[in-house]
Amino acid sequence: MPDVQEQPGPTRVPILDLLRLAAVGAVILYHYGFWGPASHGVQQVAMPYLAPVAQYGFLGVPVFFAISGFVIAYSAEGRTPVGFAIARFSRIYPTFVICMTLTFLATLLVGHAWFHVTWGQWLANLFIAAPMFGQPYMDDAYWSLVIEVVFYVWVALFLAWGIFPRRIDTIIVAWIAITFVNELTLDIPLFEKLFMADDSGFFAVGLLIYEHYRGRRDTRLYSLLTLAMGTATFQAVHKLERLGVHTHGSFDPMVVTAISIVSLGIVFAATRIKSVPLPASLVSAVGGITYPLYLLHLQLGYVILLAMTPTPDALSTALVVTAVVVLAWFVWRFLEAPAHGLVRDKLTLLASRHGWPTRLRAGEPRIKSGRISGRVEAEQIANR
Repeated sequence: MPDVQEQPGPTRVPILDLLRLAAVGAVILYHYGFWGPASHGVQQVAMPYLAPVAQYGFLGVPVFFAISGFVIAYSAEGRTPVGFAIARFSRIYPTFVICMTLTFLATLLVGHAWFHVTWGQWLANLFIAAPMFGQPYMDDAYWSLVIEVVFYVWVALFLAWGIFPRRIDTIIVAWIAITFVNELTLDIPLFEKLFMADDSGFFAVGLLIYEHYRGRRDTRLYSLLTLAMGTATFQAVHKLERLGVHTHGSFDPMVVTAISIVSLGIVFAATRIKSVPLPASLVSAVGGITYPLYLLHLQLGYVILLAMTPTPDALSTALVVTAVVVLAWFVWRFLEAPAHGLVRDKLTLLASRHGWPTRLRAGEPRIKSGRISGRVEAEQIANR
C-alpha cells in the first residue's frame, strides 16, 4: 500500500469553478473564432480573424475532463454505486434535457433557414447518444457529454466491484496501457469509445490529483501522475491529424504540448489554493453556469446570431455570447435546482424502496485505502 499522510483538507475547491468557466470560455472562442456549427454543409465562423489563437480552444474540453476526474472522485466518496449513479444522473440529465429542448425550439422556430431539426432528432437526443439512433446531435458539442457518461459508468462499475478507488493505481495503469495499445496498433473504434482512448490521460490526471488532494504522498503517485500527464499530452497532439483534416486547419504540436502541460499544472495548483478573494455567491454562480453555458453556446448561440445578422461581427457576437451567458444563468438559477432536486429525490426514494442504500453507513468499512477515516470522514460526508 502506498505511503500516505492523512490530510483531511477542505470539502470544496472554489477555484475549480473559475477554471471550469475558463475551459468553457476557450471552447466558445474555438467555436466563434475558428470552427462554427455545420449549416447546410458550410461552417459559420463569426470571428475568423481570431483563428490563429482560437483554434487551440479545443483543448478546453480535455482540460475539463481532467477537472471532471477530480470532481467525480470527490463525488464517489462515501457513496454506494447506486448513490453515485443517482448523484450523477440527477446532476447532468435534467439540465441537459432543458438546454437541448431550448436549442431545439429556437432552431425550429427561427433557425430553419440555416439549420434543420426534427422531432425525431429531439426524441433521439433525449438518450444523449443520438447517433446510436441514427440521428445527429442537437448540438455538435454534445459529443463530449457522451464521453463523460461513459466515464461515469466505469466509475459506477468499479464502485460496484469494490476496486474504486482502492485499486486506483492498477486501474490507471491498465487504462493507459489499453489506450496506447489501441492508439498505436489496434485502432479499434469500439475500444476508442469504450475506453475513452482519446482522452483517458486527462481523466487519469484528475483522478490522481484528487489522490494528492486527499493527502497521498508517495513516489508511485508522482510517477503515475507524470505518466498520466505524458499520456494526456500525447493524446492532445495525436488528435491533431484528424482535427486538421476535419477543420482544414494547421496546428503547432509544440503549442498544443505547452498548453496541455501548463493547463494540467494549473488544475493541480488550483487544488492547493484554499480560497479565492471573491464573494462565495459569485464563485458559486460561475461554477453553476458553466454546464448550461456549454450546452447552449454553440447551436442556440449561432441560431440567435444568424437571426440577427447574416454577417456576424465582433459586436453582434459579443451581444449573443452575453445573451447566452444570461440564459445559462437563468437555467442554473431558476430551472436546474428544482429539476435536479426532483429527479434526485424520486430516484433516492425508489432506491430506498428496493433496499438499495445510497450512502455508506457510519463506521462501515470504506472502499478507499484508509486515507481518511472515522470521525473526520463522517464530518466530510455530512458536509457534502
